[in-house]
Amino acid sequence: MIRVLVVDDEALTLELHRGYVEKVDGFAVTGEANSARGAFATVTQHPDRFDLVLLDMTMPDGTGLDVLRHLRSRGITIDVIAITAVRDSEIVRQVLALGAVNYLVKPFTFAMFRDRLEAYARFRAQAEQSRGSSTQAEIDAMLGMMHPAVPAELPKGLSAETLALVSADVREHGPVSAREAGARLGVSRVVVRRYLEQLVTEGRVTRSPRYGAPGRPVSEYHWAGIGADGDTW
Repeated sequence: MIRVLVVDDEALTLELHRGYVEKVDGFAVTGEANSARGAFATVTQHPDRFDLVLLDMTMPDGTGLDVLRHLRSRGITIDVIAITAVRDSEIVRQVLALGAVNYLVKPFTFAMFRDRLEAYARFRAQAEQSRGSSTQAEIDAMLGMMHPAVPAELPKGLSAETLALVSADVREHGPVSAREAGARLGVSRVVVRRYLEQLVTEGRVTRSPRYGAPGRPVSEYHWAGIGADGDTW
C-alpha cells in the first residue's frame, strides 16, 4: 500500500483529492495538511509514515516550492507530485529540479489523476524490482513509467508504459522476436508484436526477417535509436 499525504489549503479540494486517492487501488491517505508549514512539519515529524506527497503549490503561508526546498535541505527524499493551477514554466522547472516525480495542473479529471497515480505505482514497482545495480534497460523502463518518450496519442489499446518496457527490452536484448520479448516481459506474443510494430512506425526500431529459423518465417526487431522527428536518442 502506497501511503499518501494530501496537502491543500482549501477544505473542499482537500476532501476531493482524499476521495480520489481512496478510489485508486493500492493507495491510502495516511495524513493531511492544509498549509505549507503544516506539510513540512508533518513530513519531518513522521518521515516514515508517508511514501508520496500530493503537494499544492499555492498556500497562504508559503508555496509548495518552499516546502520542497526545505525538505530537500533536510535530506528528506520523499516522492512528490505537484498539484497546482500554476503553469509558469520556470516554476515547473524548479519543482522538477527538486525531484518532484510529476506535475498535475488543475483542474483535472479523476481519470487524469488516476493515471498519474497508477504510473507512479508502476514506477515504484519497477524500482523495487531493479533494486541494486540496474541495467540501462531497467533504468529506461523506470524513466518511461513516469515520463514515457512516446507520442501524445497512441493507437487504441496501446499503453505508454508497456511501450516503454518493450522499447527497453529491444534496446537491451535486440535483435529480438515478438515471442522472445513476450517471454521476458510476461506478455503474449501477439500483444508484443503490436508494440514492436508501433516502434517500427515511430522509427525507433527496424524489422527484418530472421534467416535460418525453422518453421514459419520470423521477424526480428533491432534497436534503431532514432525518434520520429529524426533525432538520435
